[in-house]
Amino acid sequence: MSSPAANPPATAPAKPSNFLRQIIEHDLAQGTYTARHWGGSPGDAAHHAAGASDPAKIRTRFPPEPNGYLHIGHAKSICLNFGLARDYGGVCHLRFDDTNPEKEDQEYVDAIIDTVHWLGLDWNASFNGVSSTHLYQASDYFDFMYRAAEYLIQAGHAYVDEQSAEEIRINRGDFGAPGVDSPFRNRTPAENLARFREMRDGGHEDGAMVLRAKIDMASPNINLRDPAIYRIRRATHHATGDKWCIYPMYTFAHPIEDALENITHSLCTLEFEDQRPFYDWLLDRLCEGGLLSTPHPHQYEFARLNLTYVVTSKRKLAALVYDHKVKGWDDPRMPTIVGLRRRGYTPEAIQLFAERIGVTKSDSWIDYSTLEGCLRETLDVSAPRAMAVLDPVKLVLTNWDAVMGAGALDECSAPVHPHLPALGRRSFKIGKEVWIDRSDFEETPPKGFFRLFPGNKVRLKYGHVIECTGATRDAAGKVLEVHATLVPDTKSGTPGSDAVKVKGVITWVAAADGIPAEVRLYDRLFTEAQPDAGGKEFLASLNPNSLKVIQAVVEPSLANAKADDKFQFERHGYFVADRVDHSGAKSVFNLAVGLKDSWGK
Repeated sequence: MSSPAANPPATAPAKPSNFLRQIIEHDLAQGTYTARHWGGSPGDAAHHAAGASDPAKIRTRFPPEPNGYLHIGHAKSICLNFGLARDYGGVCHLRFDDTNPEKEDQEYVDAIIDTVHWLGLDWNASFNGVSSTHLYQASDYFDFMYRAAEYLIQAGHAYVDEQSAEEIRINRGDFGAPGVDSPFRNRTPAENLARFREMRDGGHEDGAMVLRAKIDMASPNINLRDPAIYRIRRATHHATGDKWCIYPMYTFAHPIEDALENITHSLCTLEFEDQRPFYDWLLDRLCEGGLLSTPHPHQYEFARLNLTYVVTSKRKLAALVYDHKVKGWDDPRMPTIVGLRRRGYTPEAIQLFAERIGVTKSDSWIDYSTLEGCLRETLDVSAPRAMAVLDPVKLVLTNWDAVMGAGALDECSAPVHPHLPALGRRSFKIGKEVWIDRSDFEETPPKGFFRLFPGNKVRLKYGHVIECTGATRDAAGKVLEVHATLVPDTKSGTPGSDAVKVKGVITWVAAADGIPAEVRLYDRLFTEAQPDAGGKEFLASLNPNSLKVIQAVVEPSLANAKADDKFQFERHGYFVADRVDHSGAKSVFNLAVGLKDSWGK
């Protein structure tokens, strides 16, 4: 994210409006958050958490849990939160909600930081020449959260419950029946405080008891039926080590983190809508006790991304990896951002996708072709062109020696990009033998086939016109070689090259300077648009043809391709040099997206 200007804009530049932009613009017009100040005492994390020197009028945050790799759904949230902060002269915080040490790891922290940076976004800000950074983790605030919990106990708003997890679940009731009060609900604050400190000091086993908020066991919103806010977990935390054996629940930690960081607009997906009453209840209680300031943050919900032909459940993504259905979190078939990046997706394509699908409060499904279209659109204007033969069969120009000279090679060239002349031209040879795609020859062609068949003329793109004379086959009938004759004085770019009119143009690579390459043709991972809808077994719709590895030949300009370089292979689609396996010794290219959507067909 580019640093906000010294005088942040009061309104965003012209972009499609949505309900979140309307809320922010209303709050800016009303000056809702201009008088905010830090809560807590001078030594609190609250004083240094967000950089008191930042006069940002709005603050958003992206709060991932570091327990896995981010996926395309997270990308929507990242682009939304960082984008709104950028557009309205605010700042967006990157905060790790690391409240579950059993499932979290520094590997995921590092991967998330790398992903946000790769998307071209940033948590640093500069106002009036003063720079500050906004990278945080929930564990920064564990001391404050513990004091907040003790306050709730002392104020009669929380109690220690020694029921088993199963008893708590049963006594919580359901949508048709109110909950039943815990037998421990009416302990005195002093008794609860003593028990809670015993929990903190390691006096009880994991699962022996929890701290619950004391709200309303008859509430129609089950989330308000005395939710758990602290539990015992003897697990080494990747940031705090073994300092704590009790950890806050996410629903307790999240609103506190927002408040301590002076977040103004806490943006969540719709599944958190039922949690908003607890979010407000908790912050209201802590403001009453003087631990936090008003006005406190507000939570707003938007529809999550539902993308066809993928799953985004962390559990299901993990199953794909650990059951070896894919080759890791960065497998190019995965909807993880590291997978999309290895597939050839660009930050610009993902940001365009996030902007194009918009923000609403209603769930809907976005077709996967929309994501592919954004990649196609961004690569079309930037990707250098190259020729590649994906299913090679040799074409022999039988009169080459007579016309051009024995062993002769002719120099051909083409623009690196047809609309970017400043990128220059690329050069390659043509000789007696070239590689063509097997599908470019038919002995008895169907109607409308204008490529190679006996008696037909075509142009070798950027090269000469040739006339097909036939082919040789093996005993099984498979074509071994296609034969043709060179039509003299027809080389592209030379006088008289248009004297012979042809309807077909085919791509090719000379046998003399072509480079062997491994090409990985990726397709959608699932055959069904909603592979896990309605409780279906998602693995049952895995696409058996989601990966095909072929041996191809590419033009010599790709000898200098570096990992992550992207190209349009003319007639075939957009490809990327694999960021893991491609090297100077071995060329490996992944299909990013075809030239047009062919899935429906």
